[in-house]
Amino acid sequence: MTVLSHSPRPTWTPRLQRRHEIVTTGGMDGVLRIGAALRACGFPVRDFTVEVRDGVPYSSVTCTVSVTSDESATFAERIGAVPAVVSIAPC
Repeated sequence: MTVLSHSPRPTWTPRLQRRHEIVTTGGMDGVLRIGAALRACGFPVRDFTVEVRDGVPYSSVTCTVSVTSDESATFAERIGAVPAVVSIAPC
């Protein structure tokens, strides 16, 4: 018998696709802050849809994010900490 490695194998954690709607203020600047926060957190984003309308105080970002079960619990807290975020809800 041959032993290839004495170190334990890294555990594989399944990633879940979670869709969220994020309401933000600040127009395009607010939406870009959300995009930057998603990128900085390292969450893989499968789709990213934005609705910004002239004269409307709130914008909407709908995105599908790939997270582990542990990351899912903290996702709303981390994105909700962005100053432009008004609310975040799963779709």
